[in-house]
Amino acid sequence: MSKTIDLELTRAEVEVLELEARLRVVPMNDTQLSDALKAALAAKKERLAKLRTLHATAGRGSRSKDGEEKVNPLHAGRRPPLKRTVPQRPQAKSGR
Repeated sequence: MSKTIDLELTRAEVEVLELEARLRVVPMNDTQLSDALKAALAAKKERLAKLRTLHATAGRGSRSKDGEEKVNPLHAGRRPPLKRTVPQRPQAKSGR
């Protein structure tokens, strides 16, 4: 179920961003569209807040009764991310 919540949360965040972007380009004289977008944005933000709290509470229940942390079998075989470093240029010799 946690995976479903993650996808739903991500989609809700994208919808809020899309509505905010759409609201920024509404023509000044189109108050009806502006009001409708503001109402939709308020509803989407409320839904997003509920999903975030639901996601946060779902993440807290990851410990078992004996104190050991459960490992998601889908993530058990994953390697840690590689640390990327910027290669250094060799110093030029100034022997002139």
